[in-house]
Amino acid sequence: MKRTHIIALVLIAAAIAYMLVTMSKDLTTYDTIASARQKQGQYIHLIAKLDRSKQIEYNPVENPNYLAFYAVDSLGGHTKVVYHSAKPPELETSERIVLKGKMNGEVFDCKEILLKCPSKYKDDPAHQEKDLEHKMQDY
Repeated sequence: MKRTHIIALVLIAAAIAYMLVTMSKDLTTYDTIASARQKQGQYIHLIAKLDRSKQIEYNPVENPNYLAFYAVDSLGGHTKVVYHSAKPPELETSERIVLKGKMNGEVFDCKEILLKCPSKYKDDPAHQEKDLEHKMQDY
């Protein structure tokens, strides 16, 4: 091989390695509330459900950019969530909530909320069939 070919291959390998390292920073995992408490001040993603047993604090007349509610994860951990923006309209009907932000003490300071709503399965025939099977088993 010529020296220029070797140099070109090394440069291509370095570029690929750089892209992989850069892209791996964008890969995220979901944390539980317990692990979020151990990562105080770090930007993380929580996946949880709205704790419907506790009241949602939102008064758009007084402050439209303050929302507070409680979230519960799949392991039973719970925390208060404070979101400084308008309340998402489907918050109460969402199946799961992805919360992006930082844990500050016992409160999760949320910067972004992504809702996972069950309504997207409403017209899916496979989902309707599975739902029907579950209902039939209950009888």
